[in-house]
Amino acid sequence: MSPVVRCSFFRVVLVALLLVALLQLLYLSLLSSLHGRQQQRSAYPVPVGTAHQEPRWQVEQRERLKDVLSSGGILDASGQYRIYRPLVAHEEGNWARRDVALASHASLSNMGHLQDLVERWEGRISFALFSANTAQTKLATLLVYALARLCQPVRQRVSFHLVCQSGDMATFPELEDRGEFARLRTCQSVFAKAVSMGAHSVNYAGNVSYPNNLLRNVARAGIGNVEFSLVVDIDMVPSERLRADFLALAAGGVERQVVFVVPAFEIRHTRRLPSNKEELLRLYQVGEVRAFYEELCPRCQAPTNYSRWINLSEKESSARLGVAYIVEWRDPWEPFYIGGAEVPAYDERFKQYGFNRISQACEMNMAGFSFAVLDSAFLLHKGHKLPGDFHSQKEVENRRNRQLFRGFKEELKIRYPNAQRHC
Repeated sequence: MSPVVRCSFFRVVLVALLLVALLQLLYLSLLSSLHGRQQQRSAYPVPVGTAHQEPRWQVEQRERLKDVLSSGGILDASGQYRIYRPLVAHEEGNWARRDVALASHASLSNMGHLQDLVERWEGRISFALFSANTAQTKLATLLVYALARLCQPVRQRVSFHLVCQSGDMATFPELEDRGEFARLRTCQSVFAKAVSMGAHSVNYAGNVSYPNNLLRNVARAGIGNVEFSLVVDIDMVPSERLRADFLALAAGGVERQVVFVVPAFEIRHTRRLPSNKEELLRLYQVGEVRAFYEELCPRCQAPTNYSRWINLSEKESSARLGVAYIVEWRDPWEPFYIGGAEVPAYDERFKQYGFNRISQACEMNMAGFSFAVLDSAFLLHKGHKLPGDFHSQKEVENRRNRQLFRGFKEELKIRYPNAQRHC
């Protein structure tokens, strides 16, 4: 064989080997891509009719969510916010009308607190979630979808409602848009993701006003045909058995113009949450628990009369939940309470910080409601509230809402011309 022929032969062999190597690399790349897609599909529903059938409830849940999102939601009275209600509804279940539902709200950064509420409150929860921009709206939809799919207690008992800016349109999260949510496998991993989303954030900070009273109204309306509701912020946890104990109290009959005040406290972050009044009082005595807003606005909770509540005698505080005493509303009291459908709505003009709950309590007073303090139930805010914890515009917002509140009180005089009370 001539040198020329040998050279040509080796060139052909070399080219062939290179071609085989390239084909192998292409094959491995395709295998890797296919494996990644299979992992994503295992985390989220696969299309109906494929070899790996998903449970019927997942199919129905996904289709309901698509229907809600495709509707475009509704605008609030101001036209500034878009509401998807419900974004995801809890399972029907065998729920009675005579019940207490918990209504709460939060921005995306505070969603990590939802786990404690779900673990402590054994009844239904109606939750209004606020997103401030298009990116948050996408994340909010992803998070709610993951919670409903992977957390059975959430799926069974929590209804979610989404409130976003009117210009934002929520859409169903397609597979390629789900990112790290597609890798979540357990309920705990979803809650861990929710906690991480809120790291280093400051509540109410940002360029978009947080519509807390609108969110409260959306959550209250979302409880459905339930006789009583308890409206709380997401970082507040009720005492154990509050729902069951109150229903036992209500079984004896309650007046419609009465709301039942649940005293609120603050507890250090490092402490385990007490479940009953005895545990709460032990922590109170050593300074780990204190009255809600004790440092920031003592007058805002003073009518609750914490000293009297803490020192109730055994005769005044029985083994069963009861009413300890009746108090009169005084400006600027903003109690947390269990109330019926007759309770006035929150005024949605109040946003950000200041007078949002005070204004509603003021109207209840003029409308003739009585305030009955429960003897052993309580709420816990996780962490002591400190002046430095707030965003920089808090005082500006407080002054603006104070002006709004003055006008609101004048409106109440027209709305309740025969009222015997004032605020």
